[in-house]
Amino acid sequence: MTGAACAISLQLEVHDVEVHVLTGIYSEETHLPQPLRISMTVDLDCPERFTPDTPLSASKSYMDLKEAATTSLPPGVHFTLIEGVADHIADTLFLSDPRVQRVGIRIVKLAIAEAGESIGINMVRHRR
Repeated sequence: MTGAACAISLQLEVHDVEVHVLTGIYSEETHLPQPLRISMTVDLDCPERFTPDTPLSASKSYMDLKEAATTSLPPGVHFTLIEGVADHIADTLFLSDPRVQRVGIRIVKLAIAEAGESIGINMVRHRR
């Protein structure tokens, strides 16, 4: 029975990763990287059960998610919209593992918050 796809996918989560990314449309935004807070929820096909000796290869390392939001972002590339950052992260996760079925990404632009608000986007992409 091991290895069979489960009816409900496993959700992996990494929240509140802070990165500096070249993004923005206004002149005051475009010359320096802006701080972003990125959170991800990834639906992953999984085995029917996880036993005490199930290897990591049956799931996915949380570090893969973190790296998609950090080291996988191309250095020196300016993203006009943070939606482009979210798409790049989603594409990275889909390409890295065929078991990834859905990626939810929340990006908060920290530099524009004045009173602790969370200003940003939520994007959900599904494997096609």
